[in-house]
Amino acid sequence: MSENFSNDKICVVIGASHAGVNFAFSLRSAGWKGNIILFDKDPVLPYHRPPLSKGYLVNEDASEKNFLKSVESYEKENIILRLGVTVISINRSENNIVLEDGSVQVYDKLILATGARPIIPSIQGIESVNNLYSLRTSEDVENIRNAITISRDKRVIVIGGGYIGLEVAASLQKMGATVTVLEREKRILARVTAPEMSHFFQELHAKNGVDILTDKDVISFSTKKGIDTVVCSDGSSFDADIVIIGVGIHVNLELAKNAGLKIENGIRVDETTRTNDEDIYAIGDCTYHHNPHYDRFIRLESVQNAVDQAKVAAAAICDKYLIYNTLPWFWSDQYDIKLQMVGLSTGYDKVLVRNEESENPKFSIWYFKDNILLAVDAINNPKAYVLGTKFIKANKKVDQSKLIDSTIDFKPANLLIE
Repeated sequence: MSENFSNDKICVVIGASHAGVNFAFSLRSAGWKGNIILFDKDPVLPYHRPPLSKGYLVNEDASEKNFLKSVESYEKENIILRLGVTVISINRSENNIVLEDGSVQVYDKLILATGARPIIPSIQGIESVNNLYSLRTSEDVENIRNAITISRDKRVIVIGGGYIGLEVAASLQKMGATVTVLEREKRILARVTAPEMSHFFQELHAKNGVDILTDKDVISFSTKKGIDTVVCSDGSSFDADIVIIGVGIHVNLELAKNAGLKIENGIRVDETTRTNDEDIYAIGDCTYHHNPHYDRFIRLESVQNAVDQAKVAAAAICDKYLIYNTLPWFWSDQYDIKLQMVGLSTGYDKVLVRNEESENPKFSIWYFKDNILLAVDAINNPKAYVLGTKFIKANKKVDQSKLIDSTIDFKPANLLIE
C-alpha cells in the first residue's frame, strides 16, 4: 500500500476556489487517509465564481446557492478549512509553508491552486476614483451592488470589452444602470473570437441599451464635486458614478516563483500536474500545462480546467495515474443569449458561419486551420456545441460546403468527410 494512504500524512492546499475545493474532495475519494487542509485568504465559504458577473450580481438572495460545498460536506469528509488566512512563503527544503502570522504548517504534499487576481492598470488619477471596482470575489460583487443601490444616477463605465466586462455590463443594465463599455482594441473580444462574434455582441448590447465604444484607450481619471470622469487618448471623456475595471488578470505566481518552482507563463506542470518539485502540484488558472490535442503548452482560465486538473492531481497523489487530456470549453451568458465555446481558435485561417432558422438568434462559428477544425462558438445552439466537440476530439474532417448550408440536416452523417 502506498505511503500516501497513511493516516499521519498531511496534504496542504493553497487556494480554495474551484480547483482547490474539487481537489480536496477528489483526494479524499481517491483514498487519501491523512489530513487535508485548505488555505484561502478569502474569508467566505468557497463559492462558484462564474455567476459573480451574472446571476449573483443581479440577485441579492443568491449567495447561499452559490457555495461550492456546504459546511457539512467539509466536516463529513474531514477537510479542514482555514479561510481568511494568507500564506506568505513556501519552504521546500523543510516541506512547510509560513502564514502571515508567522506560524508554520508542515506538509507531505502541497497543492498550489492560487488562481489569479484582476489587473488594476496604472492610470493617472486612478487612486482618486470614488467608486472603482474590479470583479473577482463575492466581496467585489457586494461592493458593486451596494454602490448601484446608493448611486443617484447609476452611470457606470466598464473599462474592458472582454467576456467579464460584457457580462457585468449586461447584469448592471438589468439593475437599471446606464452602462458604457470602453474597449481599447478596434473591436470587443478581439483576442478570443472572430469579428463576426464581436459584431454580434456589439449589436446585442446596443439593442439592450448598453453603449459600447471601441478604440477607447483610457489615459486618466479626474474627480470634481464627487463625480469621476474617465478620459481617453482621443480627447473624449465620460462622467461616471461607478467605474468597473475588467481588463484582464495577473496570475498569482509569487509563492511559486519565490520557492524556486519552474515558471513559464504560469507554473509549469507535467501531465499529472506535478511541478519540478515531486511533492508540489499545481492546478487551475495558475498552471502552464501541455494540451495533447493541440500539442502545445497553454494556460487556461476556466472552471473546466480547474476541475479536471484537480481530479488528475488527486489521482496522481494516490497512485491512480491519470493524464490531463481534456478539450477546453467555456461559456458566457448575456441577456437571453447563451454562448458555448469548445476548443482553441488560436491560429485559425478560416471562419465559417452556420445560421439556423429560429425566432431568436441561433448560429455557430467554426474555426479552421488548413481545413482542420480547431474550435466552435455556438449561440443558443447546444447541438452545434456538442457536434463540434465530437468532431474536434475525433479529428474529423468536416464538409465545409454542407456545414454552412442550413437546409442540410445538422447530423454527423451529413457533415463529415470519410
